[in-house]
Amino acid sequence: MTYVQIILVGLVAIIHIYIVYIEMALWTKPKGIKTFGLKSKEFAEETKVLAANQGLYNGFLVAGLIWSLVAVKTDVALFFLGCVFVAGLYGAYSTKKKSILYIQSIPAALGIIFLLI
Repeated sequence: MTYVQIILVGLVAIIHIYIVYIEMALWTKPKGIKTFGLKSKEFAEETKVLAANQGLYNGFLVAGLIWSLVAVKTDVALFFLGCVFVAGLYGAYSTKKKSILYIQSIPAALGIIFLLI
């Protein structure tokens, strides 16, 4: 992998480390409630187990991206970037929040493009 490819894959991994942290540690805190536009602290409390589960899955994406960097496996990076890209598209569609598209899908798409050229 080139430096640009490594930087892009690493950037997507770092973004998802932050997402994991918010979903698993800050969901019921003001930062988590604001970030995800939750209705209330009570709603956050009621859904914190679901959010932690989401965080765990995002953690698996991070693990795969880091694995691709450590093992220098372009095909692994493409797979996990593809997963992030699709998840971002679905998240933007299902929540109607375009920010998900910009935060998840576009960096993943750039990583995919640079890995393929």
